[in-house]
Amino acid sequence: MLEELKQRVMEANKRLKSDHLVISTWGNVSEYDEKTGLVAIKASGVSYDSMKPEHMVIVDLDGNVVEGDYRPSTDCATHICLYREFKGVKAIVHTHSTYATIWAQAGKDIPILGTTHADYFMGDVPCTREMTKEEIDSAYEENTGHVIVERFKDINPLEIRGVLVKGHAPFVWGDNADSAVTNAMVLEQVAKMAWHNAVLAGGDPAKLNPNLLNKHYNRKFGKDAYYGQK
Repeated sequence: MLEELKQRVMEANKRLKSDHLVISTWGNVSEYDEKTGLVAIKASGVSYDSMKPEHMVIVDLDGNVVEGDYRPSTDCATHICLYREFKGVKAIVHTHSTYATIWAQAGKDIPILGTTHADYFMGDVPCTREMTKEEIDSAYEENTGHVIVERFKDINPLEIRGVLVKGHAPFVWGDNADSAVTNAMVLEQVAKMAWHNAVLAGGDPAKLNPNLLNKHYNRKFGKDAYYGQK
């Protein structure tokens, strides 16, 4: 079932290690199939080096395993919550990449300081509030999804394709598994640059000019986008 999807998701998961976004098994990728309403996600705790397509678990949007001999990622409920609530999100990546996680641990948004950031994110990358004891003790992974959705109450997830969960790490998404990993790479790079900018500016770096923000984002994603080839 969904063999091409499982192959794509496996390859994207392997990219997490080859692109230096994870160590050990600290991350996962999933992709949603619109035709079937099913999700392929990495199995929990599987090494990237030994990973095969059969290590991808197929689940429905209620979290039921439809196919697979392994337990899905422990973050599966977070992925499912985002697929249900963020229409148009087709793939999700979770990592503990160093600089993005530093911002998450600090509980701070990643400020938009330059055009590199603006090429992929239409503004600051937000950080969620701290989760309550009740949210942590009951359905932790699902509630992680709920606090992300809460943070995006006034934010378009198709323009800001990532979030930091306070005290935890980033979740990033895209049009497919491969693009979501690329967005996670970009997030890590802009997090690194923003951290160094904050150090140089004494903690208060100047935000990017809004005109430059709009230009860089829209030339790539706007209705009259002209970046790349037709």
